[in-house]
Parts: sequence; structure tokens; C-alpha cells
Amino acid sequence: MFTQLNPPIPLHVLGKGDGYALAVIDYGQEHNLIWVTAIDDTGEIWCAPNPDIRMQGNWSMGRGKGLAVAASKEALRQQVST
Repeated sequence: MFTQLNPPIPLHVLGKGDGYALAVIDYGQEHNLIWVTAIDDTGEIWCAPNPDIRMQGNWSMGRGKGLAVAASKEALRQQVST
């Protein structure tokens, strides 16, 4: 099943960066959800499996940045600086 998200959801794709999920693909109970995500910094569209997706921090909801997101962002910064 393909579900378009309206409005898009702000997410972080581990190893790719922050972006907005435009849709979700659900192949059924034996598979991960696939998040169709537009990455902010590069404009790339990635179809990322559920284990690689994290919600962005949201101060008003009391949700900080997770450790996996912080590590992913640090790794991306190191890739850009080398």
C-alpha cells in the first residue's frame, strides 16, 4: 500500500540527513515500512526502511534529538569536511 502524507512529516534518515517524508510504502507484515523522504540538504529522494528513520526533535512536544540522530549528523559533518 502506498500512502501519500499530507502534510509531509519532518524526519531524519540515518546516514542521509534531515528531510520530509512524502509517503509511506507498506509491503505487509513481513517487511519494514518504507519512508519516501526528500532530503533537505541534497534534494535527493530516498526510500528508507523503518529502522533508518527517526523523528526530528520537537521542543513543543518535549521530544529532543536522539543519540542515533546526533551520531548520524556528526558522521555527515565529517564526510563533508574531508
